[in-house]
Amino acid sequence: MENAQLISLSRQIALQRQMDVVANNMANINTTGFKAENILFEEYVMPVARDNDFKTPDQPLSYVQDWATIHDMTGGAVVQTGSELDVALNGDGFFAVQTPAGERYTKSGAFQLNASGTLVDLNGNPVLGQGGPITFGPSETGILIGADGSVSSSAGAKGRLRMVEFANPQALTREGNNLYAGGTPVTATKTRAMQGFIEKSNVSGVSEVTELIRVTRAYESMASMTQRQDDLRRSAIQRLGDANA
Repeated sequence: MENAQLISLSRQIALQRQMDVVANNMANINTTGFKAENILFEEYVMPVARDNDFKTPDQPLSYVQDWATIHDMTGGAVVQTGSELDVALNGDGFFAVQTPAGERYTKSGAFQLNASGTLVDLNGNPVLGQGGPITFGPSETGILIGADGSVSSSAGAKGRLRMVEFANPQALTREGNNLYAGGTPVTATKTRAMQGFIEKSNVSGVSEVTELIRVTRAYESMASMTQRQDDLRRSAIQRLGDANA
């Protein structure tokens, strides 16, 4: 009985984790450059169910555990904004930004200029060029960003955006503020910049709502089953106590 409850609990914990991931996807449905996540589950087989009172040979027990979280790196819709500081990426590359914790990577190209004229992301992190942050003077106009990431203005060439690619994007770790860390970045060769566009989130609202309903129902079903198992256990204990009275 206890084993059955533990197996049910393992499934509930996995479902709770899945609900958290789905809820986070839904919360970022309008976040520029956001990539949805999915959970991979695996069966964990415990060698045997051990109990001295078993009348039959011990049996293997199958538990549920969340094995990994994977990033859905499919492209989101590319929308034209007309802003000279908005940049979308056509390809698998990432922008590099400088954060207090070090270099991080993002798909969000909704950039702006801070008070000192430095190109930054929506969180205020400097957007990196090949030689460091890109800065514009107060009188500079006509900012142009080429397909290769080259940046220029009325003052001339300003540098080139640091666009990077990863052989295995799944090795990246998602951090807050739509940033990724880790992996081994290399200079992007198959990615092109698109000035005046942004890439929207790739989250499908309909799919995520459907998944949330499915997961919620599965969680409620397991909770009901666990309650029934607990009631049976209590009844068995009560009957044993009455028999020994």
